Order: sequence, then structure tokens, then C-alpha cells
Amino acid sequence: MKRREFIASLAATVTLPASRVFAAAEQDVFTVYKDPNCGCCSLWADAYKKAGYQIEIVEERDLISLKKKLGVPLDIQGCHTAVYRRQFLEGHVPLEAARLLESRTDLAGLAVPGMPSGSLGMGDDPSASYDVIGVSKNGKTSVFLEVRPKA
Repeated sequence: MKRREFIASLAATVTLPASRVFAAAEQDVFTVYKDPNCGCCSLWADAYKKAGYQIEIVEERDLISLKKKLGVPLDIQGCHTAVYRRQFLEGHVPLEAARLLESRTDLAGLAVPGMPSGSLGMGDDPSASYDVIGVSKNGKTSVFLEVRPKA
């Protein structure tokens, strides 16, 4: 390879923004940040994996700082935090809510406050009753999905 061709090919690779490369590579990966001692977080991640999502688990001791950085309001924080396509899933968000979130670019993420009994990863009981909260990019919250017992 001639020197000029080498320099041109090197310049072409350098001009591609790294953020685009990382965004493409991470686009379909759920990165789940969880306390190393928590088992329900792993059960939640396993359910997403079984549904066909690619999962990366990161053991994190300082979840509070991570949640703050992502804009998860303190009053609706849950157990673990996942990031998927630049949005967060806080706590035991069910699969159907995550699928709905994919078309809602106006939201920063979804949250299931606390650890509701029967939610995904907490027993996955069809008689569970809890709300999934949507968080807008300006931090406002509203009920995104009501999870109620199936008749």
C-alpha cells in the first residue's frame, strides 16, 4: 500500500465519530446495573434474555449515583437500573412496557417503584397489581401502564 493510500484510509476511519460506533454496537443491548448481592435483579434480566433481548450485567455498588446521573427521580427508584437505547428501565419493569417504550422517544425512561410482589423477577404473578411510571426528559412523571390482575 502506498503512503498516500494508507493516510487516506487512516483518515477515513478516524473521521467516523466514536459515538456512532458505540451507539450502533450498544443499540440492542440491555445494560443492567445491579447490586452484586441482589438475586431478583438477575431473575428480571433472565426474563428479558429469554424474551430475546441481549443482556449485559454490570455489578455496581453505587447505584444511587448512577440513578441520579440518568435522571431517575428519587421517589420512584426501584431495585436495579437498566439502560436500553439511551432510555432507562428502573426496577421490575414488565416486558410489555419495555416494548411500548421503544416507540416513545419523548421519555427518558420507565420505572416500577420499589419491589412489587408478583412483578417480573419478584414472582411474576398474573394477579400482581402495580403501576409503571413514565419519566419525561424534563423529569415529570405519569402513569405509563397499569399492571392489573388478568381475568
